[in-house]
Amino acid sequence: MSSPISARDIEYPESDGRPMGESDLHRDWMVRIIELLKRRYHGRQVYVSGDLLVYYEEGDPRKFVVPDAFVVKNSDPTQRRVYKLWEESGPPDFVFETTSLSTRRKDEVVKPRIYERLGVKEYFLYDPTGEYLKPALQGYRLEDDGYTQLEPDSSGALESRELGLLLRLESGALAMFDIQTGQQLHTDAETERAAKEAERTARLAAEAEVERLRNQLRNRGDS
Repeated sequence: MSSPISARDIEYPESDGRPMGESDLHRDWMVRIIELLKRRYHGRQVYVSGDLLVYYEEGDPRKFVVPDAFVVKNSDPTQRRVYKLWEESGPPDFVFETTSLSTRRKDEVVKPRIYERLGVKEYFLYDPTGEYLKPALQGYRLEDDGYTQLEPDSSGALESRELGLLLRLESGALAMFDIQTGQQLHTDAETERAAKEAERTARLAAEAEVERLRNQLRNRGDS
């Protein structure tokens, strides 16, 4: 007589065997969004991840969803191999999906049903090509009767109350802004490039000023 399988013996795979993204553009945006959110919450008790298997029913490894990016507040920020809902403080507070041709139906129909059932408070979608979603940036907030689509403000931005961010499109590209400071979120690499460019601009301005003063001195000496 065989013994029953213990919950400890059930394997929860770390991959669903599917590719991460449909195209370079969609993959790059997915990675960038994760990096933006990781930098925002660096050093805080907030877990940020993406393209990670989220298992939501103990004992059934078929019950999972793979958000492109998600945020769990008041949570251990250390890395995980998978996210098991029953071992965590709760479901993600915020989920972001980068929509492509192959993921459109799942992002608009299948995943929202799962996220609603799990209690994900906010759900955003972005189509970097602008071909599959109309509008290309959409946001939803969980209310008593399900998800309600967010209306843009006068600047065209959608508010994420959970993250304290404004999200809007600028020339078709997603931009995120801190509501309190108004500062735009950037990745570490983008911040480093901007700092180097500012340093270069300052150096060129200083060199130009030195040259101007030298010319001024030469002109006085010639007079």
